[in-house]
Amino acid sequence: MFRRPWASAAVAAMVIGCGSNASEEETGADPTTAPPIEAAPSAPASIADPDFLEQYAVTYRFNHGHPGGFRLTPEGDAVLFLRSGPRSFVNDLWTFDVAGGTERVLLTADQVLGGAEEELSAEERARRERMRMTSRGIAGFDLSPDGRTLLVPLSGRLFLVDRARAGQEGSVRELISSAGFPVDARFSPDGSKIAVVREGDLYVIDVASGRERRITTRPNEHVEYGSAEFVAQEEMSRYEGYWWSPDSRSLLVQETDTSGVERMHILDPSHPEQSAHESPYPRPGMPNASVRLALVSANGGALRYVDWDRERYPYLATVRWAQNAPITLLVQDRAQQEELLLAIDPTSLEQRTLLTERDDAWLNLDQDVPRFIANGTQFLWASERSGEWRLELRNTADGALIRELTPQEFGYHGIVAVDEASGKVWVGASNEPSEMHVYRVSLDGTGEPEQMTSGRAMHEAVVARNGSAWVHTSRTLEGPRTSTVKRADGTEAGVVRSYAEEAPFAPNVTIENVGARAWRAAIVRPRNFEEGRRYPVLVHVYAGPGVRYVSADRDRWMLNQWFADHGFIVVTFDGRGTPGRGREWERAIRGDFITVPLEDQVAALQAAGAAHPEMDLERVGIYGWSFGGYFSAMAVLRRPDVFRAGIAGAPVSEWRDYDTHYTERYLGLPEAEGQEGAYAQSSVLTYAARTEGDQRPLLIVHGTADDNVYFSHAIKLSDAMFRAGRDHEFLPLAGLTHMVPEPLVTRRLQTRMIEFFRRSLAR
Repeated sequence: MFRRPWASAAVAAMVIGCGSNASEEETGADPTTAPPIEAAPSAPASIADPDFLEQYAVTYRFNHGHPGGFRLTPEGDAVLFLRSGPRSFVNDLWTFDVAGGTERVLLTADQVLGGAEEELSAEERARRERMRMTSRGIAGFDLSPDGRTLLVPLSGRLFLVDRARAGQEGSVRELISSAGFPVDARFSPDGSKIAVVREGDLYVIDVASGRERRITTRPNEHVEYGSAEFVAQEEMSRYEGYWWSPDSRSLLVQETDTSGVERMHILDPSHPEQSAHESPYPRPGMPNASVRLALVSANGGALRYVDWDRERYPYLATVRWAQNAPITLLVQDRAQQEELLLAIDPTSLEQRTLLTERDDAWLNLDQDVPRFIANGTQFLWASERSGEWRLELRNTADGALIRELTPQEFGYHGIVAVDEASGKVWVGASNEPSEMHVYRVSLDGTGEPEQMTSGRAMHEAVVARNGSAWVHTSRTLEGPRTSTVKRADGTEAGVVRSYAEEAPFAPNVTIENVGARAWRAAIVRPRNFEEGRRYPVLVHVYAGPGVRYVSADRDRWMLNQWFADHGFIVVTFDGRGTPGRGREWERAIRGDFITVPLEDQVAALQAAGAAHPEMDLERVGIYGWSFGGYFSAMAVLRRPDVFRAGIAGAPVSEWRDYDTHYTERYLGLPEAEGQEGAYAQSSVLTYAARTEGDQRPLLIVHGTADDNVYFSHAIKLSDAMFRAGRDHEFLPLAGLTHMVPEPLVTRRLQTRMIEFFRRSLAR
């Protein structure tokens, strides 16, 4: 569930609020200054486009057809990217010529497979679920270090493609293997070899001959080599389980032992004749996977284990192995309040501590660092120890700080690229949480950061290794997403075309600061909004750590507009606990997932209502997915005076049943069963079991095959409400996981949701 602080919320949830006991001081607004507004004699008319949901569903929320997965060649002369048709999950591989400004298709799945149907292994499906990938066809690729050869995994097979001759006869060569489905295949630094994981073991392929060598041998079914464990993929954003040495002669490989980890089972209720799928899943307070690292020759041989104090620092968060630099590990204690950056000598395997980070709440991870430069003698590091993220330059010899590279209140978010030739590091940054910009910062600490993007938007960049060209992707409130190829001198080489369909309307959205805490708010009004009319309110909520939802991105608000066009005002707020506004703001939720965020959502709602009296705060609904589903259930149960109806999508109802790394970061280890503490305070079941208080309509929605937030969460919530005599609705999504990519289900689900709110919030 954890995401980078500046990542978009692909599965973020939504909220709605109503009613208020908030004071003028809490809301930051004076209701006496607002103009009076009379209730309209009739319900607002719906102008919702009847064809919108169909288009929204079959275009996968208007994402199909946009170019993505950009990668520039080493010389910066071409941009490789993936793109599907406007109504297809199947990607093709394309190339854009920087000099000529033209693009062409390089490779399609049909060309490689000859029209055969694509197949995926269970391991690859799980990996894509962790990465929130829904694409098929050419879903990913690796580029050889010299840029001449493409490595394309497709349908459980590996193919090498001569980039210069792609599309011509004889340009594709399959790497034949009988060892099992390939996972995470990557070139060695010199391009002569490929490493790949097959059925829990690491293999190395010689590119010239195609010969494959098995490097590890699993001792039993609970031990795997070369893959990141579940919590590393899901919560640390670490998807690699092996790392090449800079000279391509050896590899560092992760050994994962899950023999002590509790097993969870997913059974498809609609197919009881099928066996349940079993997977290790560590719940809070329970054993994690045991993770070790071993050094092994690329030709095979004995494993040499890299040792650190794994009892005190069991989490392997980050691994780096750069030219002329030591093997570098970032390891965390289980409480995630202390971490060590360790330097390991690749010959002797002796270790030393480069630096130590501590935080009495928790430490966030930044997978962009460490980044080694200056021939391995220096490295870039990022830290929140000053109260906000700052980018630093440090000495590899002893970890000592050389200089801070970003100023205070800069809003640093991550490294985009390093261009040592020009002495610059490209970064993403913004001191305005609803925007993102790209800057260049001098490595020598001189001068002010150079802003490379402008305009209120969410800007991204992918930069060539030599800095000669870059791809600028911009998402604004005013127009469609664009991707432009630019040269180092600032001239434009051209726009990478998008095949995505345009929505039939633009969202009527404003982004504002509301209340005493200047909560960022997105307010979506009906397109036929009438002054003087009062509208029921829907709160689309996530409100969880690691995700900020309010952003200057038009595409984010399209579905909210469809909801609003049924006669609602749809609002979204980012309160305390969300990233992007400093350490104190984010750490306010330590030890309690719900109290502070719920206070903020209510206060922000009241402030917005005071400023905009067209919002009828006597009719407020709330909805969301994942953490947002959890929040929606809590809002209805704990503040029925404000929230009159709620939809809880894939909610975590009991945090004892979620995973270790995410939950323990914020709540610590669980208290004993039956005792009051962080887990009892944060559990929906604590409040669902109570019989007192007002009861508000709640719709629970959950995929039966969800292996992130298990379906049991919905079952437990429904059971607790049933036993307490609380009426509710329960909608299982048969066979669906934590994502809902299926068009028919998308259409039916959104229709069910709007009907639920129209019924529940009617006067």
